[in-house]
Amino acid sequence: MPKIKKYAFVLDAKRKQLDPTIEQNAWRLVRQYKARLVSKFPMIIQLNKVMDNPNNDEIRCGIDDGANHVGMALVQKCQTRNKVLFKGTIEQRKDVKHLLTVRRGYRRYHRYHKQYRPARFLNRASSRRSGRLMPSIIQRKQAILRVIDRLRQWVRIDGYWLEDVKIDIRALTDGYKPYRWQYQKSNRLDNNLRLAAIHRDGCKCVECGKTKTRFEVHHITPRKTGGADTISNLITLCPKCHAKTFGRESQFADRYYALIGSTGHVEGLDDAQRVMQGKHWFREQLQQRGSLVLTTGGNTANKREDWDIAKTHSNDAVCITDLKPENIDIEEWTIKPMRRQNKAGVDEVCGFHHRDYVTYTYRNGETHTGYVTAMYPDKNQLNFQSPTKHCKRVNALKARLLWRYDKIYWFKCA
Repeated sequence: MPKIKKYAFVLDAKRKQLDPTIEQNAWRLVRQYKARLVSKFPMIIQLNKVMDNPNNDEIRCGIDDGANHVGMALVQKCQTRNKVLFKGTIEQRKDVKHLLTVRRGYRRYHRYHKQYRPARFLNRASSRRSGRLMPSIIQRKQAILRVIDRLRQWVRIDGYWLEDVKIDIRALTDGYKPYRWQYQKSNRLDNNLRLAAIHRDGCKCVECGKTKTRFEVHHITPRKTGGADTISNLITLCPKCHAKTFGRESQFADRYYALIGSTGHVEGLDDAQRVMQGKHWFREQLQQRGSLVLTTGGNTANKREDWDIAKTHSNDAVCITDLKPENIDIEEWTIKPMRRQNKAGVDEVCGFHHRDYVTYTYRNGETHTGYVTAMYPDKNQLNFQSPTKHCKRVNALKARLLWRYDKIYWFKCA
């Protein structure tokens, strides 16, 4: 098994970013009092002197943008070889939409119980702002920028290489790839999608065959579970047959798709749309931080196969930089940008604070490390989340502090 390399970020006495060094060399400088330890996860040291002529080899940042996971890598272009200095995977939060829904419920409840006042409409300036992105979308892009800005404090980044995302929603929903001239035509077949579905089904209920009735167009896969507003997801029913499907849509889905000759609901459509949304805003933000180069998914896949690199989010980010690395086996990180506000009701338990990085060894010899997620002062117990296990109600007196939390979780991949 190849040896895993571990790099440490290096700053000089004036906090100028220098080239990263091997972790063993960084610890040696700390032991010799030539540098001090700034951070342990990830490792950062600050030298006691100012470096006048630092190395200026180009360092590229590759970004493999995704809906739930974002690959990120730093590759240095050297004269004789290219070195991977950092690679990791950002895990995006999935609770933003739920929290917004809860907040919306609280606001509605509050307004409903207020004394009467004249109704106000469109009174929120942020909701009417031109080009506004949904909070759940912009939060994902801001999380990536938070990690990039943190890395920029520790290492010089000369440019950003981003995989251009081009998702053909029509091809996903209708199951085929249109010709070039068809891209500008609607896949609704008519400006009125309801009429298009009724005409396709012969102006009759496909279930019972009634023709003289008020037709209802049914979403085979409901919109609440990711169903699309396309003719391949609609079917014509009479009111009586439509009522039978309420709450039981999944039981009728396969048969209805077979009746209209559709391929059915496409899984992953929501993720594809989330990646597409906000990409132009994200590119503008990256351009403010440095030069931006766009690549394609096909080029990434070709490089990964030519260079014989396993497919992961972080390895794809390495390939996106267009620099063939000498060695891909370096320490990998799982990164979790967390909420800025801490709502923990307990300040301290046995010297530990919420989100501290701790380690604990069970009686069977298993050792886990992770960040504190909950504290119980009445029994001196902690909960902490490790990459492999959510450890609950462990004895705080037997836990050991490794490092204090600083806005972002950094997990070492096993």
